[in-house]
Amino acid sequence: MDKVFNTPLAHLLGALLVLLAPIFLQGVEGTIGVNYGTVADNLPPPVQVASFLRESTFIRRVRLFDANPEILKAFANTGISVTVNVPNDLIPQLTMLSFAQQWVEINVLPYVPATNIVRILVGNEVISTANKLLIVSLVPAMETLHAALVEKSLDRRIQISTPHFLGILSNSSPPSTGKFRPGYDIHVLKPLLDFLRATNSPFMVNPYPFFDSSDNTLDYALFRPNSGVFDETTQLTYTNMLDAQLDAVFSALKLLDFEDIEIVIAETGWPSRGDPGQAGADAGIAAEYNRKLIQHVMSGIGTPLMPNRTFETYIFALFNEDLKPGPTCERNFGLFKPDMTPVYDIGILHPRVANAAANTDHSRTNLLLLLLVCFMCF
Repeated sequence: MDKVFNTPLAHLLGALLVLLAPIFLQGVEGTIGVNYGTVADNLPPPVQVASFLRESTFIRRVRLFDANPEILKAFANTGISVTVNVPNDLIPQLTMLSFAQQWVEINVLPYVPATNIVRILVGNEVISTANKLLIVSLVPAMETLHAALVEKSLDRRIQISTPHFLGILSNSSPPSTGKFRPGYDIHVLKPLLDFLRATNSPFMVNPYPFFDSSDNTLDYALFRPNSGVFDETTQLTYTNMLDAQLDAVFSALKLLDFEDIEIVIAETGWPSRGDPGQAGADAGIAAEYNRKLIQHVMSGIGTPLMPNRTFETYIFALFNEDLKPGPTCERNFGLFKPDMTPVYDIGILHPRVANAAANTDHSRTNLLLLLLVCFMCF
């Protein structure tokens, strides 16, 4: 198989896919979204961001990490589908119907239908916090919030879900052995999955091949030609890490008889910078991952256990966020700089905008060369 992948024809086809990515994106705008984080002190006003996404990109889905009123107003009448987030610390209060009603009154009703709010996420990676109060309150909070939406006849318009860190799996390799952690599987995830099935809402996960990759597995994480990972149980070979992660989740769902529930990728991405020694943390590789990610999830190929399907996917993140704590990579997952020029190109800009950005880069390069020549003349 490596011989096939490494032929000149294969490289030509790969290059062709990259060139045609903007065309593919126009046909399936709804599949790819971005995470719009705001842990920064240098970001443009939300109204500029909303206008930029609508006028200059193919992105038609945005996930927020709160329910910021300025941002919700900014996305009014853009046609962009917006997902809002209830922070983790409000989950226990959300189990009370009066609080859930108030939350909907303040954070939803003033903005719909002008702002197309399509989903509310209750917390983020709640189970991984190991906070018992948050975990036991999660499903009751989702149920109560749903009841508040029903009262306002918004339950068919707005879904409710919650994103999960892949640490909820006790086994994930090979993918066919995927299963949820004991204790959480029956007492938390089964009731949650019952709720998702009853409300026709997706199971949302945050797979990050970047964090699971090393120098030895970089090709596997980046959809490059590689020897693959063979699953003896299913007799299937995995040629990329994302497929393996998604199929491990699918296997865990199937074990609980919930294989019919849609899986949505709530977050995935790759940083353009990292700390010394961090494998693959640079702009070229980040562009490669995100470009190939888009091609893969939109291709309709699916995964070995979930063939012939696409995946609604949210890239992390829209901007670099300079105030995020932690290692350098955490502040460098953005697709765009604060001035809304691309950190790298992955084909989501309209051609006229992409060409303008490329011309700007060429102009800067030419200016630098001119200055260098002038300096050498002196």
